Amino acid sequence: MTTDPLVVFTPSGKRGHFPVGTPILTAARQLGVDLDSVCGGRGICSKCQITPSYGEFPKHGVTVREDALSEWNAVEQRYDDKRGLKPGRRLGCQATVQGDVVIDVPPESQVHRQVVRKAAAARAITMDPATRLYFVVVEEPDMHSPTGDLERLERALREQWQIEAVTADLSLLCKLQPTLRKGKWEVTVALHKGHKDNVARIVEIWPGLHENGLYGLAIDLGSTTIAAHLTDLETGEVKASSGLMNPQIRFGEDLMSRVSYAMMNPGGDHEMTRAVREAINDLVTSIADEAGIDPALIVETVFVCNPVMHHLLLGLDPVELGQAPFALATSESVSLPAREMDLTTMNPRAQVYILPCIAGHVGADCAAVALSEEPGKSQDLVLIVDVGTNAEILLGNTTRVLACSSPTGPAFEGAQISSGQRAAPGAIERIQIDPVTKEPRFRVIGSDKWSDEEGFEADIATTGITGICGSGIIEAVAEMRMAGLLDESGLIGSAEQTGTSRCVPEGRTHSYLIHDASAEGGPRITVTQGDIRAIQLAKSALYAGARLLMDEMGIDKVDRVVLAGAFGAHISTKHAMVLGMIPDAPLDKVQSAGNAAGTGARIALCNIAARAEIERVVREITKVETAIEPKFQEHFVAANAIPHKTDPFPELAKVVTLPTPSFNTGGDAEKTGRRRRRKA
Repeated sequence: MTTDPLVVFTPSGKRGHFPVGTPILTAARQLGVDLDSVCGGRGICSKCQITPSYGEFPKHGVTVREDALSEWNAVEQRYDDKRGLKPGRRLGCQATVQGDVVIDVPPESQVHRQVVRKAAAARAITMDPATRLYFVVVEEPDMHSPTGDLERLERALREQWQIEAVTADLSLLCKLQPTLRKGKWEVTVALHKGHKDNVARIVEIWPGLHENGLYGLAIDLGSTTIAAHLTDLETGEVKASSGLMNPQIRFGEDLMSRVSYAMMNPGGDHEMTRAVREAINDLVTSIADEAGIDPALIVETVFVCNPVMHHLLLGLDPVELGQAPFALATSESVSLPAREMDLTTMNPRAQVYILPCIAGHVGADCAAVALSEEPGKSQDLVLIVDVGTNAEILLGNTTRVLACSSPTGPAFEGAQISSGQRAAPGAIERIQIDPVTKEPRFRVIGSDKWSDEEGFEADIATTGITGICGSGIIEAVAEMRMAGLLDESGLIGSAEQTGTSRCVPEGRTHSYLIHDASAEGGPRITVTQGDIRAIQLAKSALYAGARLLMDEMGIDKVDRVVLAGAFGAHISTKHAMVLGMIPDAPLDKVQSAGNAAGTGARIALCNIAARAEIERVVREITKVETAIEPKFQEHFVAANAIPHKTDPFPELAKVVTLPTPSFNTGGDAEKTGRRRRRKA
């Protein structure tokens, strides 16, 4: 057994042991980690910037000491002096392994940067924002009427717009007088008045008639990705959508890992809060630049997030969420100035609204889905599944609405998958396997062509084929099941059993080969038995959560299924059903809602009445706690089979005939099957 230090890379999850003195860049290259470098490791290009993390990491099984990397050297100092490195950053070509270490590769250091696939969906929204523009003509000061400029502005708003009272903070007061005089006593003010406020607040003032717009951000803060929609507060139009990886991934890929990090590392919660706030500041700058607007025109932000992200965003200790009874610091909506959250790249007087949480493990993101999809107004029984690292599930109709969360983990995002990667150009996102020849064809992000179509090679000349993302691995597993390469238990057959040389031995199990460019120095992309297991665990958690809600409702079948989130828009309903991610339903009754949480955030941003409505609705939703329900484990184990061990899928059987091979016939495969069942 090696005594060399263990190096764990996030967000990829790739790991390996390396001798002391190995440069981090070298370790990344040997593991196939997506870490950029142009200068060949000479410390010139700075493309290989990495962020080491220190402390206890129970999920990775390591304790990272402060001396886990070599000391800061002269090359790094020279680069820092010339161009600057963010606090905590190191150059991967200069920092060497000295002990067990967890290394985060930030998005800007990745060659194949993620495509954040939570685009804004078209939606009709009644515009009634909390922040509005008002043009007023203010009476000039008079020696005989010694009234302050703010008071005369307040009087103008009252007389011309029937706004009874306003407040202004010191920073606004400092610019009031020069702005009034520059505008020759004609100014435009942006007033913010929330649905619970009695008095409007002046957040900005411009000389004359302001015609450059007013904007807000709707931000879906997920465990893995942060997606933002820059929205015109006058028209509701989405001017730009952008996103980035949640940098907290380096502290743990799933929520409980981050709670554990906070528990075991004093000040760990503050580290994670600082990391996500810095990322949001960067995101504000980049999305404003993309839209070609001044970031100071962004005067309001609405956040939706799960409870752990909610607490870490606000700077609240998440430890209580890691243990029963999973108590929230607050379940109510939160309204506060952005500066209190250190959000400094938007307007200095911008306001923040965070939707209410439903319960300890069902957060504001689920509330946003409820606001967007309105299950409580549905005449038929609808199951809404927001698929992600932590899945939120709603079941209901006009009679009753239930909710739960289910810890699916990061496999659906492409993490913990042998050839997995984030959704980026070059990643396989769609796949089909011929049931007769067992040969695959696939599509990659960045090309509309299938791999066997003319022009595919030219399309991918720049990106290449780099790995497989979440939607790709889901379709791959479902296609393997339909093609007879995979039995009901999830076991991959041998070449002799399946009739294809693409099923190759890997230790005591087998893998299915999708693409092999190793002869040209490219990747060898396979689906391994470990990958199948990771997907089984994720989909079983998702299905078990849905079944718990159905048990609580006393039903065995739903009328309609809505897939929300990035996956809802990027996997076919057939593949989701074959895999057994969701309960059986007619395929024409399974639909995608896109990024429903982001849509809910935009509704709350553009309409203050919607805020009052969702605050009322969440108190009427019944929470089912998966962590303490005895039947969850029972449902989970049965759902390990593909599509399911005990629940019938008659609607799926109408459109798909699944083969019934059994590869667990003895020898190593039988031993492997026994081990897998024991783990389940």
